[in-house]
Order: sequence, then C-alpha cells, then structure tokens
Amino acid sequence: MPIGVPKVPFRSPGEEDASWVDSEISNQLIGLMIYLSIEDDTQDLYLFINSPGGWVIPGVALYDTMQFVQPDRILLLSYIIRVMIHQPVGSFSEVATGEFILEVGELLKLRETLTRVYVQRMGKPVWVVSEDMERDVFMSATEAQAYGIVDLVAVE
Repeated sequence: MPIGVPKVPFRSPGEEDASWVDSEISNQLIGLMIYLSIEDDTQDLYLFINSPGGWVIPGVALYDTMQFVQPDRILLLSYIIRVMIHQPVGSFSEVATGEFILEVGELLKLRETLTRVYVQRMGKPVWVVSEDMERDVFMSATEAQAYGIVDLVAVE
C-alpha cells in the first residue's frame, strides 16, 4: 500500500471486529476537534482512543491538530495493555523502481519527522529515539509513561 493512503483501525459500537477506515474518518475527527475548539475554546477536549494501532499519517495529522486547537489540554484515554514504537514501514512488493525510490524518500522524511516529534515530546536524545525506532519496542502502560509516550496512566 502506498504511504500516502492513510488507514486506521476503527470499531463501531456493537461490532466485534475492527474495520479499516480511510482518511475520511481521520478528516472527520480533525474537523470535529477544530469545530469544537471554535465553538468554545475554553473547554477541554477529550479524545478516547480504542485502537490496536494503524497507519502513522492519520496519527501525525491528529497530533498536529491537537497542537493547533485552542484548548489547553486534550486528554487521550485508552485502555492500554501494551504500547509499541517502531519506524514507519512501506509496502514495495509490486511497485516500479521509480515509485520505489519515491516511497523510500518519503519514508525517510516521515521517519525524520517522527524522530523530531518524539525527541521534542519525550525529552530523549535523538540517538536514543533513533535506536529505539530501529525495531519494535514494546512497553507496558507504566513503561510508556516513564519513556514519555503517555503523560498519565489512570488506574480504576
């Protein structure tokens, strides 16, 4: 799948399995956050995430929107069992050489961007983040908090 086609898993209430949603749903979430921010920029926004993971581009778009909207705080809630970070991945099995080169270039730019965001957000040195992104790194919710991926782990 080309890197420019974002998809994220989404499960509607009452459905057993998550289904894949294209950028339309991501755009709707972003539009809703902007709309709510314009309606009342003094109210905090709460975004509940129920996702086993997905494509990075919609995630980056949501993160950028969270940085843009006026509310001081956006609370991300999730029933996190495990968190995993890794470098962006592409699918090159059936692309022409020219397309392959373009995709690799875009992946490298995306990796640079993600590394910068992680470094800024987590306060870790570039070399630590780069090394951790080389392969899948799994963490518990409390380990993710210590790493700086999440701000707070709530306990029932």
